[in-house]
Amino acid sequence: MATTTAGERRERDRRSYNAFLAECPGHEVLATLSDKWLTLVVSALADGPQRHSELARTVAGASQKMLTQTLRKLERDGLVSRSVTGGVPARVDYQLTPLGESLLPVQRAIKAWAEAHIDEVHAARARHDASGG
Repeated sequence: MATTTAGERRERDRRSYNAFLAECPGHEVLATLSDKWLTLVVSALADGPQRHSELARTVAGASQKMLTQTLRKLERDGLVSRSVTGGVPARVDYQLTPLGESLLPVQRAIKAWAEAHIDEVHAARARHDASGG
């Protein structure tokens, strides 16, 4: 069995959770969380369980395929649970898991920041575009 020095272990640990590196586990999660549809679906489920058709109405602009893919990704990552109730037709509801609910304060903070600074962002864009940048 090969041994590693303390310095080698520190370097390995430093690299393993550096989101700027492609091989970092956090990098993958950050990429997932930055998805527009994921953010909208999580926000839509903040008020409680919804059926696919309800989510489709709430998350305007998402195609059925995109919504289905997003829900599957959320379920795989443990942010959403899917429950099927027997009957004809079967009823399928989606709801946030405790892990998904833990994301809501972060999303709300980003939303509040965006709303507070949208005028500044628009002004910066206008300046940039006017300068030919």
